[in-house]
Amino acid sequence: MAEAIAVRPFVDEDLPAVLEVLRISLGEPPGLTRTEQLFAWKHFNNPFGRSLLLVAEEGGRLAGIRAFMRWDLAGPDGGYLRCVRAVDTATHPDFQRRGVFRQLTLAGLDLAASSGIDLVFNTPNEKSGAGYLTMGWNEVGPVGVMVRPGAGLLRPNEGEWEPGGSAPTSESLAAAGEWLHRPPRGWRTPRTPEYLRWRFASHPTARYLISGVADGVAIGRANRRQGRRELVLSELGGSPAAIRTLRRAAGPDYTVGWFSAGTPERSSAFRGGLLPVPRKVALTVIARPLRHLDVDLGWQNWDLSLGDIELL
Repeated sequence: MAEAIAVRPFVDEDLPAVLEVLRISLGEPPGLTRTEQLFAWKHFNNPFGRSLLLVAEEGGRLAGIRAFMRWDLAGPDGGYLRCVRAVDTATHPDFQRRGVFRQLTLAGLDLAASSGIDLVFNTPNEKSGAGYLTMGWNEVGPVGVMVRPGAGLLRPNEGEWEPGGSAPTSESLAAAGEWLHRPPRGWRTPRTPEYLRWRFASHPTARYLISGVADGVAIGRANRRQGRRELVLSELGGSPAAIRTLRRAAGPDYTVGWFSAGTPERSSAFRGGLLPVPRKVALTVIARPLRHLDVDLGWQNWDLSLGDIELL
């Protein structure tokens, strides 16, 4: 008879085994490698606080990992939500179909509620989405895609790509804050100097680029997808000319981004040449309050960019 699977808090000595379970279960993120530095950036150095981390084990073997990453949202009326995001959940193949995902998640919800968290949200894949809905999550709304094609979109480009442009620095991000730190129109990640430095200047593996900030700013991530050179537009503020500046410097085959409806960033993206693309399958934001919230969490009341959604 198999031993009972036990859930306990993560300790730093678990990290090598946790990374191995993540690699075996989820593979590597596109263009990245799961390293101790990436895990620390995401879960230990986050300006919103250290993640809530739980592991499951049986007989001294790590069976699964559950991470709730801290994330704050500010509202247009001055309200504030202390949130966590359900990320980096994995079960070792040897322990699948034994309820590890559910056991870890329910324990994580209890831990989050006792830690004063208001809301948990995430963008699950198709495989895990149904499981979240059975545990009290509700669908909030779909994340779409806006694209501006370039000449290379129709042909794979397997050659070397050394994108031009400047990497974000503390100084350039401080100047960018003039364009990015605006009053929220819905539930929005506060673009504080600490957040911007962590998000775009200290990532250990992703290649971020920033345009000039004289009359606007664009921050993008250079990425290779299916042989094509992709520029992921993470943040945008001010003049849409910032998009053109970033595109000319980086030289991508296409540019992709997304911003909530009714936001100035979405309007600027339109004027910068990005157009919505119909998709049969888009990411869906789901959420579960952990206490009674006298606020409207309807999708029309969220104010997000692709930089909020993608977590590498």
